[in-house]
Amino acid sequence: MYGEGTKRGAVPREPARGRSAGPGGGDGPRGRRPRRGRRALRWSATTLSVLVLGTAGAGYLYYEHLNGNIEKGQRSSGDSKATKTAPNAAGQTPLNILLIGSDSRKSDENVKLGGARNERGNPPLGDVQMLIHLAADRKSASVVSIPRDTRVDIPKCTDPRTGETYPPVNKIINTSLARGGAGCTLATWENLTGVYIDHWMTIDFAGVVQMADAVGGVDVCVEQNVWDRPLPGVPGGSGLKMKAGHKKVQGVQALQWLRTRHAWGSDPLRARAQHMYMNSMIRTLKAQNVFTDTGRLTDLAEAATKSLNVSEEIGTVKKLYDLGMQLKTVPTDRITMTTLPTSEDPEDVNHLIPAGADADRVWAMLRDDVPFDGKGGKPRSKKTEKARKAEKGSRDPAAADGAIGVLVQNATRSSTLGPVSGRAAALAGSLVGQGFTKAAADTSPARSEERTVVRYPSAELEGDARRVAKSLGIPTSSVKQSTDVSGVTVVVGADWRTGTAYPKQAAPKAGNLPGDADALNGSDAGKCMDVYAPYRW
Repeated sequence: MYGEGTKRGAVPREPARGRSAGPGGGDGPRGRRPRRGRRALRWSATTLSVLVLGTAGAGYLYYEHLNGNIEKGQRSSGDSKATKTAPNAAGQTPLNILLIGSDSRKSDENVKLGGARNERGNPPLGDVQMLIHLAADRKSASVVSIPRDTRVDIPKCTDPRTGETYPPVNKIINTSLARGGAGCTLATWENLTGVYIDHWMTIDFAGVVQMADAVGGVDVCVEQNVWDRPLPGVPGGSGLKMKAGHKKVQGVQALQWLRTRHAWGSDPLRARAQHMYMNSMIRTLKAQNVFTDTGRLTDLAEAATKSLNVSEEIGTVKKLYDLGMQLKTVPTDRITMTTLPTSEDPEDVNHLIPAGADADRVWAMLRDDVPFDGKGGKPRSKKTEKARKAEKGSRDPAAADGAIGVLVQNATRSSTLGPVSGRAAALAGSLVGQGFTKAAADTSPARSEERTVVRYPSAELEGDARRVAKSLGIPTSSVKQSTDVSGVTVVVGADWRTGTAYPKQAAPKAGNLPGDADALNGSDAGKCMDVYAPYRW
């Protein structure tokens, strides 16, 4: 999890920066039930955050002390247009949490664990990034990792601590953490995926070790003896040394497992090792009840609240516990961990880019709350009042077509594709031809948005925006209210590069993940990591 620039499928040179922390988890042994034990609620984990959240939920032991441990920050510090998903037929909404492993070396302990003492004062990088998606019905969970060297668009961000503003850039995703904190990384993910992210959590080197020690160990497996060490021409390495087979790792060795990349052969394969660790941790937690041992429970609560930084809206023990209780219901076999499909960056062989249609399919499944595992049932036919109103349209009817002012913007540039010139003019011309005589093209330089959207500033223009969207074939779900526009605005995204009728999008199907998403089911305990030959011993 703490690694170096990578070419897909092979170990490249070691870059100047690139070590980060990864998540950990744990279990607790059985013991005497404390006097208040009957008040303790049982829980189970779905990811590292589940461990942290559920553990913090036992805050009755010393609630105020634990609250004082929690560090928190602004949810979003970047320019993002993502909006919350509308409730499903049962009135439920998905829950999305961004988990970030930071390579911060601000403390002596982090420097000792992460090395690179000469980089102590440098801004941290977010080398481990995972989006945890809890389905609206709370019956399944999907996790997507993005390799740290994946080049994406990072939006304009403002550091909430210093007030410094960073302009938008097109760089590898791990640099987003240094351009406005975790809130900037969250905004980067939202723009890339179109998924509204409810919360973020970050953990550093020392935090991983503290959590792993408190947990008591997680079972991992390698096919061959492994030693991740410096080799001629390839410096660095995590120091992980294990014999073939299964072993329970904790403390520094758990950190080494999560940091290892050379010995697996690539950054996407490092994500696989991290997924194996997390799934193993989940199975361990589900097999035990940590609330039966006061000492273990106290250790876990201390480690959890000291190890994590969280977004401010979940910055209390009670809120973390409430969140954990939502996560506990997912069975192990309904947890699917994946890595974003990527391909080699044509601009730098040590970097990656999202793999076009395959990456888009993963994001579409998350946006539409489609289960990764293919086990989801058919949606209920019953519609909520909100859904019925949406189908009927806005309360304010649309004005006559010729009276609707429309601005069309070209946002066809993406993190991997250049802009298509003339798109705003072409769509504005099409609207004029349909009778929207006040339609005009925005002549400012092309912007970048992954998906086409129609925005409107206030409720009285919703009907006009829907009318414009319908005339172009843009789905109603892509009509959004936004204070960033002064009138009805059609933003032509990277998903609409040709033609004047919006291309129909095939609805994603449950379980229809791309083959290169490297899906791993949470109940699969038989997986072992294959060791890249130079690192066997």
